[in-house]
Amino acid sequence: MQIFHHSTNTISRVSIYGAAFILALLGGVLYAIELSPIYTRVNEAREQPVPFSHKHHAGELGIDCRYCHTTVEKSSFAGIPPTQTCMTCHSQIWTKAPMLEPVRASYRDDKSIAWTRVNALPDFVYFDHSIHISKGVGCTTCHGQVAEMPLTWKANTLYMDWCLECHRDPAKYVRPKSEVFDPGYVTPANQLELGARLVKEYKIHSLTNCSTCHR
Repeated sequence: MQIFHHSTNTISRVSIYGAAFILALLGGVLYAIELSPIYTRVNEAREQPVPFSHKHHAGELGIDCRYCHTTVEKSSFAGIPPTQTCMTCHSQIWTKAPMLEPVRASYRDDKSIAWTRVNALPDFVYFDHSIHISKGVGCTTCHGQVAEMPLTWKANTLYMDWCLECHRDPAKYVRPKSEVFDPGYVTPANQLELGARLVKEYKIHSLTNCSTCHR
């Protein structure tokens, strides 16, 4: 005895294929959103308590990254400059500028400025600035052209697949150690040849094991 009409088979197939299509479409939409600037906030200048300009300080004045980020060569954290560092100059210049009042207040009250973090990794990711610096990875490789940023923004997603591009083939990205802190460094035409030589010279390994970053 035929309980269901013959068309039921067609309806069932269409329903299954339709559900699979909708799930695939939904997954694609979510993936696109995850990569979009709306979610990653790439190239979005972040508002800060003080409108600090890397373009002015690092670009126009040529202040070395290490003057403010003092622990970048010896610690996992690059370091956020204390107010005393700012006041080294600003106790003598622009001493009455209204936009620098939070800096002066911080110095007077001995209270740190609450800067907004721009480049932040999840707690389950371990990143060490010092090892990358010592292996010839330049600041601009990860942070973009900071010397051209009036306000700081995130230049890259910092997603795992982005990191792995370098870890799988570091020769494309390493530069001479003398150029690591040069904000105007331009990748040379012979980068692959230069990078291959530096990989051997600096004893760089292609580390792609999960435990390298996830500990």
